[in-house]
Amino acid sequence: MKDFKLSSKTSEIIKIALINLAFLLIFLELGSLGWYFVKHKQFFYTRSKAQDKSALGINLEGVRLNQSIVNRLHPFFGFIEKPGPDFRPGFKVNNYGFMSPYDYPFKKTKPNQFIIGVFGGSVAANYGIFEVQNKVLPRYLKQLPGLKDKEFVILSFATGGYKQPQQLLILNYFLALGQELDFVVNIDGFNEVALSSLNNKNKLDLAMPSVQHLMPLTSLANNSLSVKAMQLTLKIKDNKNRINDGLTSLQHCSLAACDALTSIYVQNLVNNYRKDVIRFERERIKNEQDDEGSVIYFNKTNLVLDDKAAFEQMAWNWAKSSIFMHKVLSASNVPYFQVLQPNQYYQTKRVFSDAEKRIAFNQETPYAKAVEIGYPALLKKFPNLEKNNINILNGVKVFDKTKDVVYVDSCCHYNQAGQEIFSDYVASSILESMRKDRARSKKK
Repeated sequence: MKDFKLSSKTSEIIKIALINLAFLLIFLELGSLGWYFVKHKQFFYTRSKAQDKSALGINLEGVRLNQSIVNRLHPFFGFIEKPGPDFRPGFKVNNYGFMSPYDYPFKKTKPNQFIIGVFGGSVAANYGIFEVQNKVLPRYLKQLPGLKDKEFVILSFATGGYKQPQQLLILNYFLALGQELDFVVNIDGFNEVALSSLNNKNKLDLAMPSVQHLMPLTSLANNSLSVKAMQLTLKIKDNKNRINDGLTSLQHCSLAACDALTSIYVQNLVNNYRKDVIRFERERIKNEQDDEGSVIYFNKTNLVLDDKAAFEQMAWNWAKSSIFMHKVLSASNVPYFQVLQPNQYYQTKRVFSDAEKRIAFNQETPYAKAVEIGYPALLKKFPNLEKNNINILNGVKVFDKTKDVVYVDSCCHYNQAGQEIFSDYVASSILESMRKDRARSKKK
């Protein structure tokens, strides 16, 4: 009898525990649904599923998912991404280190193909990927006479960290190899001031490639990494694999609670990744060899330029490089458009929500001051660019009319909503400009 009562009591306890667990899971799911709606502005169960891991709501600033901690040295471009597969369907890091479905130089396979080249840094690289997937610019260009029946091919020559004169050098390199281009878009401005400013602080010539990207490569080439730095490299690589696995799991979550808990887990991994990268950088600097022992030569300076002189030189490097890109392309009647990219640290009339402020701004970033001083210096070069017949688009205010979150990190990159707005701005502005040019030509 006692055994029966004990069994009955145990059964009742299990039943109550299961009911409580069910209620806990229901409340967790409801709370997660609310959290997801606030974060993404859409209902979890009717959401449009992200095809790109960068669109999952995780702040991946500085995380190079399919790369080691460093890029690869390149004798002409400075550095490139390591060629190989990419997690985006239909893309790869091609034979020259660019994100593209094609190897370069790309040869036309049909007479009606129209090749658009995209140049710049990571924002331009993301734009190129978005355009390949969505063909916003081709849709606008098809409205022009003679382009309606063209098959548009978009080739990206952009990579994270590139800044002028790298775009100019890469353009000339591929033209020398016989790469055909029918249209070129160069999206830049941020790297030219943000990364050149870091060059200046490290007494590296402003026109040299980014010190952020070059110095870790130099340490590896010189075999000057400490044991601790090597251990951190392995730790970073292992953590990156976990981030990739977590993002894959996040893409396949069927419950809001799964999305919430996995997001927290992955974001924690990303935060640890960033901390390890900072530790690695400190170790690398400790063991950095002087020029005498280095197998890599850099143009260095004797002093750090003051802000006025430094940003004036950066702005001229930017403007002159663009002028020469235009000159070499105009010789073959190839339209060239330059776009000054929007950035959160350049103040416009845009009002940021509290949610976006937490994503888009970082008080400790070295980029903020560089953009605040550097963008006005770039804008002062607009009259000179226009005098040289450059089609220059000022995109700094492109997000002013939207209240949606458009930044995905505290550097410079845009989420899906931001990409849509930016790509539409670029395409509509180019179409308007080309229509005006054609109208002027008819009057002559």
